[in-house]
Amino acid sequence: MSALTFGAGIWAFGQIVDRYATDGYGPARTMTEMLDLAASVDGLACLDINVPFADGISKASELAGALAERGLRARAITPHLYTREFVKGAFTNPDPAVRRRAAERVHEAVAVARELGADYVKFWPGQDGFDLPGQADYARLWELTVAALRELASAHPDVQFAIEYKAKEPRVRITLADAARTLLAIDESGQPNVGIVMDFGHSLLAGETPAEAVQLVHRRGKLVSVELNDNWRGWDDDLPVASVHLFETIEYLLAVRRIGWSEPVLLDQFPFREDPVRALSQSIQTIRALEEVCDRIDLDALRDAQERQDALAAQALLWSAIGMARAT
Repeated sequence: MSALTFGAGIWAFGQIVDRYATDGYGPARTMTEMLDLAASVDGLACLDINVPFADGISKASELAGALAERGLRARAITPHLYTREFVKGAFTNPDPAVRRRAAERVHEAVAVARELGADYVKFWPGQDGFDLPGQADYARLWELTVAALRELASAHPDVQFAIEYKAKEPRVRITLADAARTLLAIDESGQPNVGIVMDFGHSLLAGETPAEAVQLVHRRGKLVSVELNDNWRGWDDDLPVASVHLFETIEYLLAVRRIGWSEPVLLDQFPFREDPVRALSQSIQTIRALEEVCDRIDLDALRDAQERQDALAAQALLWSAIGMARAT
């Protein structure tokens, strides 16, 4: 059995807002309160932390002490590049001054990542894209995206950057929408220190098969982080692990094993109506249970079934490992 370790986005423990409950789901929480909740999740070892920080902590040195006191560490630093300030884009904003502010936010995140010893700085350019036909010059959006990646990564050659692609939300169409497009942008940027955060739910939303996509990204040497959650494919619901797509999650975990992944698996969840500690604890318990399922799969038999493309035999092996015998 592989011994996966776990992390989470700090946002899972904060107050979550949507366009209907604009007053937020659950109480507003300070950074310290969010860290306390994170520390109470059994098995959670690290966090993806936004810059600027949530209220209550203003300095990286202060955050470093707060993390250490709770037995946590920073896995990633994610600059806010998708807030109201960047409503028309961060890297692709038509205003050069706004694009400069986005770059400054990234430089700020890099400084925090260095001070906290984080493994990478994450780009989630959720506002970089368009909403309506005819609104944007697609070639120009692409050029600005690639130029920003090149500029920022080359300014910090010692820092690992990672793009978390997504098909939509908040923009109706996001420029870096799927694995293949993101790999192409990275390749055009020419920067070896830019990779990909492989988010299971975003892959579902993009119409991909997550187990296939994660192996493609790994094959290109660009896999920086692995994230798990779930959704109904129509929206980025950020639900608990395997709450909808059981077989796809098992297949994803098998793929993660196959490539020899040994870094933490991060939980990118938004428990709107659920207790965040319970929601994330359940995901970790589910992953551990599915790891045991993976242990029971006869991999030689599965490979044989796959070589023959015998779908029913492969399904029977998965059902058997779950503990439910099915006749082929």
